[in-house]
Amino acid sequence: MSQHRVWKRIVGVEHTVIEAVELDGEVGVEVVVVSVRPTRSRRGRCGQCRRRCPGYDQGGGRRRWRAPDLGTVIVELEADAPRVRCGDHGVVVAAVPWARANTRFSYAFEDTCAWMAAHTSGAATAEYLRVAWRTVTAIVERVVAGRLDGKTRFDGVTRIGIDEIAHRKGHRYLTAVTDHDTGRLIWAAPGRDTATVEAFFDAIGPERAAKITHVSADGAEWIHTAVTNKAPQAIICLDAFHVVAWATKALDQVRRDLAGELRRAGATDAAAGIKGTRWALLKNPADLTAIQRGTLAGLAQTNRGVYRAYLLKEQLRAVFAAKGDHGRSLLGGWLYWAKRSQLEPFTKLARTIERYKDLIVNTLIHGLSNARSEATNVHLRVLTRRAYGFHSPEALIAMAFLTRGGCCPDLPGRA
Repeated sequence: MSQHRVWKRIVGVEHTVIEAVELDGEVGVEVVVVSVRPTRSRRGRCGQCRRRCPGYDQGGGRRRWRAPDLGTVIVELEADAPRVRCGDHGVVVAAVPWARANTRFSYAFEDTCAWMAAHTSGAATAEYLRVAWRTVTAIVERVVAGRLDGKTRFDGVTRIGIDEIAHRKGHRYLTAVTDHDTGRLIWAAPGRDTATVEAFFDAIGPERAAKITHVSADGAEWIHTAVTNKAPQAIICLDAFHVVAWATKALDQVRRDLAGELRRAGATDAAAGIKGTRWALLKNPADLTAIQRGTLAGLAQTNRGVYRAYLLKEQLRAVFAAKGDHGRSLLGGWLYWAKRSQLEPFTKLARTIERYKDLIVNTLIHGLSNARSEATNVHLRVLTRRAYGFHSPEALIAMAFLTRGGCCPDLPGRA
């Protein structure tokens, strides 16, 4: 194998001619400079659309691109940077086969950087590759933009989950859309309103929107409104976890109200005892300790109101566990019981569930939850903690697509 072919493998380039290799710089800051040029078939192309174009001038002379390091030594590619005149994009720097447009890093370097950013912290990636952490973020955004393809990303999508997540202080939110069949993030944008969700349906187009059959979401009306406007045929399923969370919140309100009444009546010991029952009431029965089971048995004898609230919460969980027509029958019985429970938080909850009853029935029949979306949200929270926050929502979205959207490249030279 010739030396030129060896160097092409080392620096990870294709459709490229190696002209010369030399060592530049001083001892301790040495750089291997590989002089290259595109092959004849890759010359004279627009840096944006890659179409052949007539030459314009020689540009600003020769320039360099970082390539993957050779051991402990930095490697740079050096080549001429002529300009061409494109009918669509005007006068631009000609494309090169080893790097994306408007960047000073090779494909191999950027793919390595993106892979490391997906599997380790940005600070560690920046330190290892000898670049600034802002450069890591910019590289991730470029790699994701190059790998995102709206046509293939949205093709075949029929069941989606829509949810929002706060990504910074000050009520700054992202709306994320997840494909239930693949578990991948397929769309995300800043905002938390009807217009944001409608922007997703505009992005996929009316033809693909018409193929959406199921949408899972929480009780946010702005999601329901956008789905009804843009995909009226889609069946909206209200997430069971959020509905049970409403019951859990109502149960906790009953407990706190009783503790407050006892405290105001001077029964501080009894109030403290009710306060100590919180975890016994909120935990699932299978997770209770022996002491907590005893606490519940005591409540059944001494505080019927709190114990009735506990049973209402557990009965609502049983509704979603039953599913189907049986679950629908249990839901009707639960509503009847809650409305006559003489517990204000649960009578209020019954009115809320009555309003969303059709969506809850959809969940019982079709068995769709927002678990995929919640998993994406947990992943996004881990990303924000790992990076100690992002200065822009676009940077977080790019990292989310890199790690959750199937946009992470393979390490160069490895399938």
